[in-house]
Amino acid sequence: MSDKNTKTIDLPNVTTVRDLAKKVDSSPIQVIKVLMANGVMANINQQIDFDTAAVVAAEMGYEASLEIPEISEEQVGEIPLWRRLIEDEDAKNLVNRPPVVTILGHVDHGKTTLLDAIRHTNVAGGESGGITQHIGAYQIMHKKRKITFLDTPGHAAFTAMRARGAQGADIVVLVVAANDGVMPQTREAIAHARAARVPIVVALNKIDLPDANPDYVKQQLADAGLVSDEWDGDTMIIPVSAKKNMGIDDLLEGIVLVADNSKIMANPHGTVIGTVIEAAVDKSRGVTATLLVQNGTLNAGDAIAVGMTCGNIRAMFDFKGNAIESAEPSTPAQILGLNDVPKAGDIFQVCASEREARAIVNERKMKAEQSKSTRSMTTLEDLFSKVKAGEMGELRLILKADVQGSLEPIINALNDIDQSEIKINVLYTEAGNVTENDVLLATASNAIILGFNVHADASSKNLAEKEGVSIRTYDIIYRLIEDVEKAVKGMLAPEKKETAIGKAEVLQTFKITKVGTVAGCRVTSGEIRRNAMVRVMRNNEKIFEGELASLKHEKDNEKEVREGFECGLRVRGFNDFEIGDTVISYTIEEVQR
Repeated sequence: MSDKNTKTIDLPNVTTVRDLAKKVDSSPIQVIKVLMANGVMANINQQIDFDTAAVVAAEMGYEASLEIPEISEEQVGEIPLWRRLIEDEDAKNLVNRPPVVTILGHVDHGKTTLLDAIRHTNVAGGESGGITQHIGAYQIMHKKRKITFLDTPGHAAFTAMRARGAQGADIVVLVVAANDGVMPQTREAIAHARAARVPIVVALNKIDLPDANPDYVKQQLADAGLVSDEWDGDTMIIPVSAKKNMGIDDLLEGIVLVADNSKIMANPHGTVIGTVIEAAVDKSRGVTATLLVQNGTLNAGDAIAVGMTCGNIRAMFDFKGNAIESAEPSTPAQILGLNDVPKAGDIFQVCASEREARAIVNERKMKAEQSKSTRSMTTLEDLFSKVKAGEMGELRLILKADVQGSLEPIINALNDIDQSEIKINVLYTEAGNVTENDVLLATASNAIILGFNVHADASSKNLAEKEGVSIRTYDIIYRLIEDVEKAVKGMLAPEKKETAIGKAEVLQTFKITKVGTVAGCRVTSGEIRRNAMVRVMRNNEKIFEGELASLKHEKDNEKEVREGFECGLRVRGFNDFEIGDTVISYTIEEVQR
């Protein structure tokens, strides 16, 4: 218990000696002396962790608490379309609806087992009956309150849905093993939930194991920004054991409490709108889609537009496989009658007729085709101009590095950049190469991925190109910081990329009066282009670099000469060709990476 004269200060997870000295109203030299007395050698710019800083602060009459940054409205993703539409509803028509819950967390921490325990408990209580078929979502009853669970495969699918403008969940249950603690996928799940503006309830699983260490895990969660309500935070951390069926009722009670504080509402008689949970083609029944109704009431026979597909609802079933005529808000329903398979995360809406639904879908397809040709990714190069045009208010970053120790100095350096015009918001950091999950998070949050001493594999690059996500990698920290600093000041020049397009071997040379030397060549790979740059190589060393002055095949001027053909070429400003030289044709383009 602290003395009444002890002052309290908030410290970040990592701080410098200089910053700590300011916090405790002392000189850096005095702080260094205290560190040395405790066996820590440090200079004024040395970074020290929270525990070390707290010891120093205590010796200087201060009680340190871990500083947990708040997430502002600007630091999270856009509000989903369906939620914005519900906000347009007349408040007097809104009623409470069951919360929709998805379960995220690190692999092997017990997500599936916990879902099974929740289902089994409910069935054993005789409140929901047996679940006869899997449709990606189901409802349970807890003390006469319905709760809808989405049986999503993980945070990648969760964010993939949000990247398409949807957000199926009202609450995220984050499963963390009490014997394993916060892992990379745990941090990733936290970032995804925050970007989606969704409250988090932590299920501290495997609490029954002998090596469980709940207090240590709670500290890890606090370091990640989830401070337990037992420690005066705002995150419910509920101990459970999915295998032993312990704490399940407490978890459900916690979900209900969070739901009551979150004002989860809808108008059952309003505009019918919702999200696709999953869809597939059934051999006997055709296209099936599981829809989650989020406002209004969906009825059998309704005409609906769903993403890029449409149809009339021929039949509708609940999660137990029973035929139903209607589905109210937060109710999952499997439907038949669509003319194609929609994507998970697509928004659906009820239309006056199937003709109107087809018209809406056709318009969406036209807009999609137009956006393909006009869509551009957010890059560091065009950041400043977008901010000036009012298109962006901050620079959102996802930071990946080779090791955890590399992340802290990068983050500290980014925080030191002048942010008076453009705010820098680091959404997510982790050690390791750039993954598809990083690209999905960047897609959903309109962020740029920065990597230090890491790479992105082919699948991640392909997804980034498809989704319009910029990935920049560096091998020197100061260049990364320098690029970001120039970007926020509008001074970063576009990056240029060289692409080799062909090679030719010099077979003969011809000296022409008043013209110069012409090289007779055979194109050995790719093509030689008239408007491209060329590099002359001799014995693997560069002899000259410049532009083509002319390119001919036989007696005709050509724009390009392809592999296997012979050509005569002249390079502007160069006349020293020798037989055996290699001519490399290449282009230089401004790129967005």
